[in-house]
Amino acid sequence: MNTDLAPFSALTPDIILNALDCVGLQTDGRLLALNSYENRVYQVGIEGGPAVVAKFYRPDRWSDAAILEEHAFIKELAQHEIPVVPAMTFNENKSLHQIEGFRFAVFARQGGRVPELEDPEKLEWMGRFIGRIHAIGALKPFKKRPTLNIDSFGHESRAYLLANDFIPLDLIDAYSTVTAHALDAVGRCFERAGKLNTLRLHGDCYPGNILWTEDGPHFVDFDDSRMGPAVQDLWMLLAGDRADMTVQLKHLLTGYRTFYDFNVAELHLIEALRTLRLIHYSAWIARRWDDPAFPLAFPWFNTPRYWQDRIIELREQIALMNEEPLEAV
Repeated sequence: MNTDLAPFSALTPDIILNALDCVGLQTDGRLLALNSYENRVYQVGIEGGPAVVAKFYRPDRWSDAAILEEHAFIKELAQHEIPVVPAMTFNENKSLHQIEGFRFAVFARQGGRVPELEDPEKLEWMGRFIGRIHAIGALKPFKKRPTLNIDSFGHESRAYLLANDFIPLDLIDAYSTVTAHALDAVGRCFERAGKLNTLRLHGDCYPGNILWTEDGPHFVDFDDSRMGPAVQDLWMLLAGDRADMTVQLKHLLTGYRTFYDFNVAELHLIEALRTLRLIHYSAWIARRWDDPAFPLAFPWFNTPRYWQDRIIELREQIALMNEEPLEAV
C-alpha cells in the first residue's frame, strides 16, 4: 500500500465494516464519516446496540507503542473517574487492531455539543476538569510520545515550508524574515518563563475537542497528546482582547487550582505557544498536501492571500510576545 500520496485510498467501506466484525462487533451496514483530516474516523452502526466510533490511524505517523501509550493515558484518566472516552478492548484485552495494513481503535460514541465558554461557571468547570487531567498527567512521563518544543513546532516547521515551494516567490523573503523574528521572540518568552515542569497533556485542547452534556464536559481526541507545560491545555480556551482573556483566565484558574497548582511563570508562554501553533499548522497542511483530502479541505492554502495573512498574523504575534503576560488575578 502506498502511504505517501494517498494514505487512505485503500480504506474502503467494506474494510471499515470488516474491521469491526473482526473484533467481534456485528455491524448493521450504517456508516457515517466524521470530521477528521489527520486520521479517518467513522460512526458505525452495530446490530442490537449503540453505534460506535472507529478511528483509523494515519499510516507512519505514530508508532504502535506511541498509540498504546495514548490509550493507556486515557484509560488511566477514566479509572480516576475523569470523563474521557477510552479505547474499547477486544481480543485478549487489546485496544489497537490491524486490518489490511491499517491500524484502528474503537470507541464508544459520545454525544455532546461544543461548549459556550463565555459562561464563567463553564470556564471554572473546564478549569477543574483540566486540573484533574494534569494531576494524573504529572504522575509519570510519556516515554514514546514527544515533547512540545520550539525546534519541532517552530524551526522544523519553518524549514519545511521554506524548502518545499508552498510560499509564493514574492513572499518568501517576507515570510522567512517574519518567522525568524517570531521564533526569536518565542525563545525570549521561554527564557522569561524560566525552568518549566512538563507533564502529560491533552495537547490539542481547543473547544472542538470538548463535548458538553448535561453532566458537564469531556474530552475527545487525544491524538496529539504529548509532554509539555500545563498552560498548553489552557491557552486555546482564551479568546478576545486582553481584557476578555484576563477574565477568562481568572475563571479557568479558579477551577484548575482546585485540583492542581499552576506555575504563573507559564503565562509568559501563552503568545509564544500560539505563535508556534500558527507556524506548525501551516507546516502540517503542507506535509499532508499529497493526501487528496487536504487540497479539498484547504483550497485557500497555496494562494498568495493565505501567506499574506500569515505574515500579518505573525507580525502581530511578535508585538504581543513583547508585551507583559496576562495576569493571573
